[in-house]
Amino acid sequence: MAGPPVVLWQQEVEGLLHYRELVPRLEEALGKFSRRDSSEVIQPVRTTLTLQKHHGFLGLMPTYMENDGVLSTKFVCFYKREDGSSLPAVQATVLLMRPEAEVLAILGTGKQAFSHYNAFTEMFSFKEVRVWSRTRQNAERFCRSVSGPVTACVSVQEAVRGADAIVTVTRCTEPVLFGQWVKPGAHVAAAVGACRPDWRELDDVLMEAAVVYADSREGAMAESGDVILSGAEVFAELGEVINGTKTAHREKTTVFKSLGMGVEDAVSAQLVFDQWKAKTSQP
Repeated sequence: MAGPPVVLWQQEVEGLLHYRELVPRLEEALGKFSRRDSSEVIQPVRTTLTLQKHHGFLGLMPTYMENDGVLSTKFVCFYKREDGSSLPAVQATVLLMRPEAEVLAILGTGKQAFSHYNAFTEMFSFKEVRVWSRTRQNAERFCRSVSGPVTACVSVQEAVRGADAIVTVTRCTEPVLFGQWVKPGAHVAAAVGACRPDWRELDDVLMEAAVVYADSREGAMAESGDVILSGAEVFAELGEVINGTKTAHREKTTVFKSLGMGVEDAVSAQLVFDQWKAKTSQP
């Protein structure tokens, strides 16, 4: 008879989930997704239920990986005035960002900002990290809370000027990052800040000038206001780059529009569970 479900809380997950181990699994999973082989990954576009009274949404993100024996469902709530809670799409930095990148700019100071700061600085050695928030107080609190040196900027323009990598994790529903401020060849990781068809963080100038990548083409065309409202073409899914069927144009300005996918959560949960089993089975 099967035992009871294993419940792992945040503190345990933080001790077991490490980006250097997670990123290769994410890359493998995204490659499987982009091959559209139902024996490898079955994943519909996220189903969203509107929570009108609370100005929010409930997203349901199921995934079935038959060959790997993984069945997963993620329930995620996101609100118009609060931060989201999806896992960061770290794989974008591995494939699209220039290896010699020196300056990282983070727009936003919520939970997503902390996650992306930890991921980017663990994977890469930046000479300078900048952060912007709508309030100086939040930016300064972020600087005090992270493990390394960060400069708080008073404007988005100041934060992104000359930056090689820009992470947008804001609560904005209108563009906050404008193409005229982004240097040619920069990589913009537009994470889950604008995850509704009528929300956006990036303006038309940037979207039209950049080579746009997504975790899921169908997801981006259904949910991403940055893509839908600008009319930008999604050049490739990240999995297509991993599979070698599309090119990672590191020499050009690139945008990775991540909406989060169930397959990413599935392999992340599997890694945590595998690590937990290994840890608890030790004498």
